[in-house]
Amino acid sequence: MSTRTKIGHGLAKGLGIKLNYRNETGTTPVTRGESTFSVETAESYVEAEPTAAEWLADITPSRRDCLNYVKSLFPFVHWLPFYNTQWLIGDLVAGITIGAVVVPQGMAYAKLAELPVEFGLYSSFMGVLIYWFFATSKDITIGPVAVMSTITGNVVLHVQATRPDIPGHVVASALAIIAGAIVLFLGLARLGWLVDFISLASISAFMTGSAINIGCGQVPTMMGITGFSTRAPTYRVVINTLKNLPNTKLDAAMGLTALAMLYIIRSGFNYLARKQPQRKKLWFFCNTLRTVFVLLLYTLISFLATRHIPKTLKTPKTPFKILGHVPRGFQDAGVPVINKEIISLFASELPSSVIVLLIEHISIAKSFGRVGNYIINPSQEMIAIGVSNLLAPFLGGYPSTGSFSRTAIKAKAGVRTPLAGLITAVVVLIAIYGLTAVFYYIPSASLSAVIIHAVGDLITPPNTVYQFWKISPLEVLVFFTGVLVTVFSSIDYGIYATVCFSLAIFLFRAFKAQGRFLGRVAVHSVVGDHVIDGADAKFNSEGAPTNDPDKSKRNIYLPIDHMDGSNPTLQVEHPYPGIFIYRFSEGFNYPNAGHYLDYMVREVMRTCKRTNPVSFPRLGDRPWNDPGTSRKTVVDVVDDRPTLKAVILDFSSVNNIDITSVQNLIDVRNQLDRYTDPERVQWHLACINNRWTKRALVSAGFGYPTPDDDGTGFSRWKPIFSVSEIGGADSAAAAADDELRRRQSRAPQKHDIENVQPDVDSLEGSSQHSLDKQLHASGAYAKTGSDVRVTVVHGLNRPFFHIDLTSALQSAIASAELHDSHRPVHPMPKETSSIDKRSD
Repeated sequence: MSTRTKIGHGLAKGLGIKLNYRNETGTTPVTRGESTFSVETAESYVEAEPTAAEWLADITPSRRDCLNYVKSLFPFVHWLPFYNTQWLIGDLVAGITIGAVVVPQGMAYAKLAELPVEFGLYSSFMGVLIYWFFATSKDITIGPVAVMSTITGNVVLHVQATRPDIPGHVVASALAIIAGAIVLFLGLARLGWLVDFISLASISAFMTGSAINIGCGQVPTMMGITGFSTRAPTYRVVINTLKNLPNTKLDAAMGLTALAMLYIIRSGFNYLARKQPQRKKLWFFCNTLRTVFVLLLYTLISFLATRHIPKTLKTPKTPFKILGHVPRGFQDAGVPVINKEIISLFASELPSSVIVLLIEHISIAKSFGRVGNYIINPSQEMIAIGVSNLLAPFLGGYPSTGSFSRTAIKAKAGVRTPLAGLITAVVVLIAIYGLTAVFYYIPSASLSAVIIHAVGDLITPPNTVYQFWKISPLEVLVFFTGVLVTVFSSIDYGIYATVCFSLAIFLFRAFKAQGRFLGRVAVHSVVGDHVIDGADAKFNSEGAPTNDPDKSKRNIYLPIDHMDGSNPTLQVEHPYPGIFIYRFSEGFNYPNAGHYLDYMVREVMRTCKRTNPVSFPRLGDRPWNDPGTSRKTVVDVVDDRPTLKAVILDFSSVNNIDITSVQNLIDVRNQLDRYTDPERVQWHLACINNRWTKRALVSAGFGYPTPDDDGTGFSRWKPIFSVSEIGGADSAAAAADDELRRRQSRAPQKHDIENVQPDVDSLEGSSQHSLDKQLHASGAYAKTGSDVRVTVVHGLNRPFFHIDLTSALQSAIASAELHDSHRPVHPMPKETSSIDKRSD
């Protein structure tokens, strides 16, 4: 014993900590399990418990891990060295196409952010320029989007209501830096999995509600209606718009016709693509450029109608509202102004801003990654979003994220790599320096039409909502809750409502997870279209189908209540009197442990009788919570129900357990032991997937037979272990092949390999022979020229941890039968002489 161990044992003794508090093998001390459970034909294996030192070693990054982390921050180093001309052609086409789309959209979305249109161009330029350095998606385009622009506009108005001296672009730049820094930190910490807490129903509700909010808010501008706030809740905007329809101006002509033209062009080109599939690519690109075409057309109309009006740096007085002066170049480039006062003014809006930055981008990236057959890294995408928003304000940009419409266009345009963003940046740069004079005449109503047309695609179609209903009706309530809250309140509250509602559903399902009692059913695999009736339904004399390819039956375990949808006509019962198989449907932790075990105990006590039927011979002996049915009724001790012998727990859906769940399991074990007193219930656990779970269960006294209270050791029980060949050159298959080749070399004749390697599953759990004799007698371990080496699957020191339910049931039945065969017969009282002994 080392000095460290001696010191540790001394401290434990001084603190009253019992290191060897478990009596795993009765009164006889056993240092390892081999001396009690090992067999000559099997390799010994004793499962060691995991330690805290092992856990720390697993989570501590090595030097190679640190190097791989640094490399993962710059994904372009993996594909850029292989860049070629074919990739360049695809990126050029996609980059130019997106550039033609992002320029008008960027200017339109800047108006949603309550900023001059040039700030939308600045954000568009920085987003596409920076993203490709950190991208794990070739399709995503970062830039201004409708929802984030709307939230930015709300923040700007909120701050300016308190501090009108702070320019709007200063507030927007500060918001971009703070939100970008938060997202960047989440990405560097590799916390991309946090986005998975936001369900698809929440995202769809957020997108639909935001699209309705933004679209309705742009209708007054498109119609030239003024006199009320378009930032009010959506239902108020609709009411005020209808009230002020008589005040419609000439802007409606520039807006409504532009909107109609956008939809007509899209429908026309979609029709041509269906009718002429050989020219589908051509019609797609023409359809993509519809926004540019419409804006150029209405800009020309605006120029012809207002060219006689002198240009001015202020808002020009024209028959319909136009953009006016757009500065050339990066006039607002510089170090952003950010301080504690500005941050405090919009701190309450940060959670919604961060959520919007993440959910739209990550959900779009995942969707197109699945379509394009590549996997995105959410944490790395967070880094891309964070860096883009941190650097964009230095050129005047405001918060931006991935755009759904531009990403869809980019994917259809045949983009090959993220480098297409660099080509898009060149197009935006040309627009910033060479097209600002043209932007002067763009009608504001036409820009509003572009926004309405763009956000219309974000509305979840009714067919998709119907599919949601077919999959999960409860989540449809989440969807409509988010949409209604957005319409009657704001986008921020709609986000919070859907996220909280989804989380509440998740917690309810976790807290109220329902366990299932399983029964055993023997099944066959049948080949043929007519399973029950028809020519294929043929059975042999043993009742087995003749068209079974395996010529064998196997046991499966189905819920006794058929709540899994299995055929209710099947008679599924408990596999053995007094033995129960109980499956946890989800995790087994502190929220649901009590719910799981309460249901299990109720069912067990309803199905089984007390082992001692005369525990309460007098009325006064009964506990207060089980007083009986009537004071006059004599307690009837005649009960045909079986006594409880064993409980098998299926841990296939459990990964981790905690102190609360283990303590609940201990309490239930003690409760059932009192119910079966003086016998003890044996607990078998199957399909445990985690070593730490095994350690926790063993620490609580599970995994081995329960000792008797008198300290004499265990009652009689039958050890049954799952064994397997070690494999490689020592396997039975290899030995059979060698033997076959030797026989063929001596005398060419046919041999059946199956005769050399019979079925291993022929072990009978109820046999009275020892496990050693069973292994020797099994043909699977017959010698075929060389000794076959086999080993146990689970540790010999944990005989009640099983690889599957079949082995657990075999062990439980074998121990129960062995115990019953050696059970002493006690004389029964006269009033209980009618008890059917078979119920035991």
